[in-house]
Amino acid sequence: MSSLTLHSIDTWVIFGYFLLIFIVSAILIAKSRREEGAENARRYFLGGKGFGWFVIGASLFASNIGSEHLVGLAGAGASGEFVAAQIEIIAAFMLLLLGWVFVPFYLKTGVYTMPEFLELRYNSWARGYLSWASVIAYILTKISITLVAGGLVLTALLDIDFWWSTLIIVAVTGLYTIIGGLKAVLYTDMIQLFVLLGGAVALVYFGLDAAGGWNNVVASTEPSYTSLWRTMNDDAFPWTGILIGAPILGVWYWCTDQFIVQRVLAAKNIKVARRGAIFAGFLKLTPMFLFVIPGLIAFVLSQGLNPLIDFPVINGETAYDSALPLLAMSVLPEGFRGLVIAGLIAALMSSLSSVFNSCSTLFTMDIYRKYKPEAEEAELVKVGRWATVLIIGLSLAWIPVLQSLEGGLFQKLQSLQAYIAPPIAAVFLWGVATRRVDGRGAKIALIVGSLLGLARLVLESTGVELPGVLSVFTEMNFLHFAIFIFAVSSALLFFVRDRNQVDWTVEAGASDLSLLSIKRITGNRTNVVLSAVLVLSILIIWYAFS
Repeated sequence: MSSLTLHSIDTWVIFGYFLLIFIVSAILIAKSRREEGAENARRYFLGGKGFGWFVIGASLFASNIGSEHLVGLAGAGASGEFVAAQIEIIAAFMLLLLGWVFVPFYLKTGVYTMPEFLELRYNSWARGYLSWASVIAYILTKISITLVAGGLVLTALLDIDFWWSTLIIVAVTGLYTIIGGLKAVLYTDMIQLFVLLGGAVALVYFGLDAAGGWNNVVASTEPSYTSLWRTMNDDAFPWTGILIGAPILGVWYWCTDQFIVQRVLAAKNIKVARRGAIFAGFLKLTPMFLFVIPGLIAFVLSQGLNPLIDFPVINGETAYDSALPLLAMSVLPEGFRGLVIAGLIAALMSSLSSVFNSCSTLFTMDIYRKYKPEAEEAELVKVGRWATVLIIGLSLAWIPVLQSLEGGLFQKLQSLQAYIAPPIAAVFLWGVATRRVDGRGAKIALIVGSLLGLARLVLESTGVELPGVLSVFTEMNFLHFAIFIFAVSSALLFFVRDRNQVDWTVEAGASDLSLLSIKRITGNRTNVVLSAVLVLSILIIWYAFS
């Protein structure tokens, strides 16, 4: 793939983006150094818990969207998998669930981490399991894969060495994350949101202009290229998997993953945290328009006798994942190319800074503090900073291993998180929904659910075919398999119980399931109206693209 030809204006746009991030980070770091006292750890890991809804919502969205996310969504649009946008739309429902159901429990218990909440709800074993599983998964998948994808994209766009591009991004992102903590992460995420969306809007505008408008794009493609629904027998995204399986994975990612939930933990109060989640829900409706549709536009521009775009063929297959950079090279004028590159860098940095901070929080508060409970606040902050350095080093060391693996295995590393998501989702969801589940059931559900996911992964990797009816175990759709693991984990939670264990003692209790509390709903009328508008918006999109 050839690199972008940059005008001096583009270079100044990219330089201006880095300068802005540097200035904001310097201000926040200077402020952080002046803030001393007993609340040190709270300030570093949760930003002092004083953020408003706009910053919370912007960070939820920006930290979620990574460079590999953008490239993958555009590739889905170009390859005819428009239905992949459903994962983004379902996320809006999950953010409503986070705000209305989970937030009251998290904020009233005053926890720093999700494993800490599991210990309050169940037992210390559940906390230890989730702590180590999360840290290891972050290093082996989220951080390393984001670095690889980001490095490849920047190398393709700017024609610079992979390792130099990766190290520069890591150095800049790691510096302000290590020194400034969550406050630096949240405020830089807010800036990066505008840069990211600005670049995407520019790409859609000029792309549609080159393609002759939206009506021409629709007329130039098959109906399936602009449809959000597939049959129940579809190999990739059956409608049953979308409506049932995807939400199960969504509960895990949006409502229980430290990487995401740490943003709402930093809110001023429950009302603000909830509104931030609702705002992020509206933002999650934009990826279909800003990332998937550009891929579709790129496909249209590759058709005809004189195509504007020529997709490369790699190993006999069309490389649709190159849709975003190819479209940028083909339709963007001077200045806007720099904006798109800045947007890609922003997506990469926001994802990395978020996972750096979340991973160091997990290590410090759930692992280090457990073995050294007498540690003072200043010591915890110091450990958190060194943990970030160690995590970055381990992730960089893992990259050559990832690059040496076969492509299929590389994809399966990402799938591993999704295979273990259903039991974690079940433990959290039923844990806040009812008092009739306990620590014994949680332990068995997490173990059995994870083993089922691991068994599927191993069988797929080795190509082993099970005989007879057992073949369904490996042949069923991925999202249907998530439903299966969730059902098994839920059953174990309810049937494996310690009859002598008392109900959990967290005072946040079932009365704070504010979705079911008429009094609390009427006290947050604006949030209720915004939630209703968000649901209506989703239904309109589903109907319009059916």
